[in-house]
Amino acid sequence: MREDDLDAADDLAAVVEKPRAEVAIESLRAEGVYDDARRVREYGDAVALPVTEPPDETEVREVVRQVDPDRRNPDLDTLLRDRGWTDDELARAPGSWSVVGSVILVTFDDCPRESEVGEALLELHGAADTVVASEGVSGERREPSVRVVAGDGDTETVHTEHGTRYALDLAEVMFSPGNKAERARMGDAISPGERVFDMFAGIGYFTLPMARAGAHVTAAEINPTAFRYLTENAVLNDVQDRVSPYRADCRDVETTADRVVMGYYDATEPTEDADGPTYEYLDAALAALESGGVVHVHDACPEALLWDRPVSRIEAAAAERGREVEVLDRRRVKSHSEGVAHVVVDARMS
Repeated sequence: MREDDLDAADDLAAVVEKPRAEVAIESLRAEGVYDDARRVREYGDAVALPVTEPPDETEVREVVRQVDPDRRNPDLDTLLRDRGWTDDELARAPGSWSVVGSVILVTFDDCPRESEVGEALLELHGAADTVVASEGVSGERREPSVRVVAGDGDTETVHTEHGTRYALDLAEVMFSPGNKAERARMGDAISPGERVFDMFAGIGYFTLPMARAGAHVTAAEINPTAFRYLTENAVLNDVQDRVSPYRADCRDVETTADRVVMGYYDATEPTEDADGPTYEYLDAALAALESGGVVHVHDACPEALLWDRPVSRIEAAAAERGREVEVLDRRRVKSHSEGVAHVVVDARMS
C-alpha cells in the first residue's frame, strides 16, 4: 500500500519483531498513535501492533492495513461472562494484575477456574504470551514463588519502564510492578556524577534508572540469579561503565557514596544483643554515606506505627555514629499487606 493510502486508512498496524513488542508499544503510546481498541496480532515471525496512523518516531519494520481486525473486549468481566461465569464467580475473579514484559502476573487468592482467567487475560493483552500466579516472595534472597496457569509458559522476558529495560525471569527473581513510580523517582532524584550505593540491587531496580541519569552506582546483590541479570541489564541499558556490581552481602562492601538506597523491607529490623538493639544494615549505610549525603530507607511498616517506627530507627542508628538526621521526605509506595504499608523515608545525614 502506498504511503498516502496508509495515511487515510483505518485499522493500521505497525509490524515489529516479537522481542521488541513491549518497547515498541511504549514508544507508540508516547507518540499518541497506539490503538488500544484492537488486539495485537501475530504477523509471521513478528507481531502487528495496532496504530491510528503511521508512526514518525518509533522504528518499525513496516506499516500494514489489517483485514477484519480483532476488537478488544472491554474488560475481563465481559470475557469471563462469555465463558459462562456466574456473578458469584466473577466476584472472586482478580480485580487487578500486572503485565511485566510478555508475562502477566496475577494473585488469584480463592479465584475459581484459574486457567480460564489466564486465557482471558491473554486475549486482553495481545503482546503477552504467559500468565503466572504470584504466590509471594520469601527469604533474604527474595525468591519468588509462581505457577504458570496459561500461555507458553516462558517466564523470562524484557520489561520496559520509562525507557529503562529490565531482563528477568519471574520464576527466579522478584519484580514489584507497584514500585514503578519509585523507580522512576529515583532516576529523577539523581544529579550526574553522584556516587550511589545500592545495597540491595536485585536485577537493577533502582541501579539502572540512577545510572541512566548519570550516577556512578556501586550495586550489591547476594542472590546469584539476580546478580546475573543485574550485570546483563547494565549492558542492556548501556550503563556498564557507571555500574560497579558486587555479588556480596552489602555489609561486606566498602565504598563511599553521596546517596545510599536501602530497598529491602527488613533492612531496618534491629538485632538485639547485651547492649541493646543494633541496626547492622543501617550502620553499613551510614558507614558508606558522606556527610550531607542522603539515605533512602524502605520499610514495611504497620499503619499504627507510621511514621514513628522507620524514623526512630534511622535516628537511633545515626546517634550511634554521632550523626544528625534531617528527614527530607516520607511517602507511601503501596499497600504491602492488610494494615501494613510499603513506605520510604529520605533522610540527610550530617
